[in-house]
Amino acid sequence: MASIEDILQQATPRERTVKVCIRGDLAGEAERLTDELAKVSEDWEPSDLAETHPGRAIAAELKSVREQIKSAEVAFTLRYVGDKAYSDLLAAHPGDNDNELFSSDFPKALLAASCVDPVMTEEQVGALFEKLNQGEIKRLFDAAWDVHNSSEIVPFSLAASALLAALGEEK
Repeated sequence: MASIEDILQQATPRERTVKVCIRGDLAGEAERLTDELAKVSEDWEPSDLAETHPGRAIAAELKSVREQIKSAEVAFTLRYVGDKAYSDLLAAHPGDNDNELFSSDFPKALLAASCVDPVMTEEQVGALFEKLNQGEIKRLFDAAWDVHNSSEIVPFSLAASALLAALGEEK
C-alpha cells in the first residue's frame, strides 16, 4: 500500500484543454451557408437530368469555411489552481445575493487564474470576452469550472471502444 508521501509525490493538478473558434465571422458564414443549402435543397427541382444541383457549390463552400473554422480554433489549457487558491478566488468574488455562488466577474478571474496556455490577466480575459460570443465564453468557463469541480476522471468513449473492438484490440 502506498504511503501518503508516495501519493503526494505522484499527484498532479487536473488539466483540460478546450478549443475555441476565435473567428466569429466564419461561424456566421457557416450558419448562413447551412441555411442557404437547406433552402436550396428543399426548393430545387431539376429541369432535366443534366442539370447540376445548386447545392453542390454551396456544400463545397461550406466545407471550405468549416476547414477555415478548424484552423481558427485556439487551444486553451486550464489547470486546477489548488484548494486554497480556489477557495480564496471564490471568497474574493461573492455572489450579490444568497442565490448566487459567485459574482459576474468570477468567470474572468477563474480563467485568468487557471489558464496556463496561453497565460492571461483578468483584463486580457475581459478583452477576449468582448470578441467571443456567449457560447464560446461558456465553453471556456465550463472547462475552467470542470478542472476545479468535476470528479469524473475518464469519461466513457463509445467511439474509442467501437474502434478498438473493430480493430480487434478490445478485450
